[in-house]
Amino acid sequence: MGWKFSHFGDQLGRGSGIGELMDDLGHALATGGDEVCMLGGGQPAHLPELDAVWRRRCQELLEEPGRIEAVVGNYEPPLGNQAFRESIAALLQRRFGWNLSFENVAVTAGGQTGLFFLFNTLAGPDSLAGVSAETQPRQVLLPLVPEYIGYANQSVSGPLFRSIRPQLELIGDHQFKYRVDFDAIEVDDKVGAICVSRPTNPTGNVLTDFEIDHLHELASSADVPLIIDQAYGSPFPDVIFREIKPRWDEQMILTLSLSKLGLPGTRTAVVIARPEIIQAMGSMNSIVGLANSNLGQAIVKPMLDSGEVCDLTSQVIRPFYQRKSEFAQRCVREIFSDQLPYRIHLSEGAFFLWMWFEDLPIHSQELYRRLKERKVLVVPGHHFFFGLEDACRSEVEPQVAGNRMNQANWKHQEECIRVSFAMPDEVIRRGIEIVGEEIERAYQSAT
Repeated sequence: MGWKFSHFGDQLGRGSGIGELMDDLGHALATGGDEVCMLGGGQPAHLPELDAVWRRRCQELLEEPGRIEAVVGNYEPPLGNQAFRESIAALLQRRFGWNLSFENVAVTAGGQTGLFFLFNTLAGPDSLAGVSAETQPRQVLLPLVPEYIGYANQSVSGPLFRSIRPQLELIGDHQFKYRVDFDAIEVDDKVGAICVSRPTNPTGNVLTDFEIDHLHELASSADVPLIIDQAYGSPFPDVIFREIKPRWDEQMILTLSLSKLGLPGTRTAVVIARPEIIQAMGSMNSIVGLANSNLGQAIVKPMLDSGEVCDLTSQVIRPFYQRKSEFAQRCVREIFSDQLPYRIHLSEGAFFLWMWFEDLPIHSQELYRRLKERKVLVVPGHHFFFGLEDACRSEVEPQVAGNRMNQANWKHQEECIRVSFAMPDEVIRRGIEIVGEEIERAYQSAT
């Protein structure tokens, strides 16, 4: 007879889409081999230029008397190393002219942890004593789905997200773009925060400056924070393929990460926010994990001061991923039949192609299973459409190319997959060939 799980245990301990993704990623990377086409995770590419920098920085830590002993042998404060926090603030001041200091900076054990803290601080019930059938907990408003799979199961108190379906702009024969449907957004007193990722994971969408400004206005009017997850954004790794104007003020919270810079194993991320939020992050860090890892902070701190980190993003990281995006899209155009009803989301940043197969006869989970049998790992798209339960009962319907479509049966969320282009070119091409074969097979079997 099994032990009874609490609500917390049920929420976080019973499996999730992000758990499935990371399990696939971990096994694929651990077993290695040339047979597996790992197109499913957010693993950054191992660029020789970056690996050389990390090796050099580790060697410098080893050679500095007493330095490596302090990095691996000492606890830092729960908010992170103050010199590192000062360097982050100084970089943002120099780069964007933002008015902030180290008191606006907290370090967390990865962006996932930082967002877990933020979501459960700003949304959910006000207090356990106040929960009743008549009181509704506050929610995090996601103004655009699909959105990052890692958010979906982060609540410790029940349903946490209210999501808004996008407008779909069809571009040419085989592209499209999601846009925020502002007419469908209502920021009422049950909204505790608004959150977007920029670039968006999974689609590579980059919300326009107008969209960000409009969301900021909505957040300010409701006096709730606008959270922008910049795991792939500015100032690092800055994997954005179009011009944007980064923005921050005390109505906003930003999260940055060293993972996509090339240091996922250091589990180091940064929260930029007003001081009371920063102090809350420090308290949570101390309760959950005492302190953060020191290694990522120690490796990157001098690179923040010198500006080397910005040189790497502009000269190495962004050009690499932009080329990979163009290569992956070229493979799709060359391999897929022009008659195949596929569309790729406009690739404006991040590491992924978001592929939509209109009227796909099988569920994206079944497509994932078939591809996995052929040693191609992707992420089925339905995991990224969460928080839509209330929207399904709304009278507001999503728009596709200016036309209304059935709100109650939005099959689109079962027709998409996320494909990473961070792997070597030969892996990408072989994986896309197999995806094309399975898609052709699915459509043919339905006729």
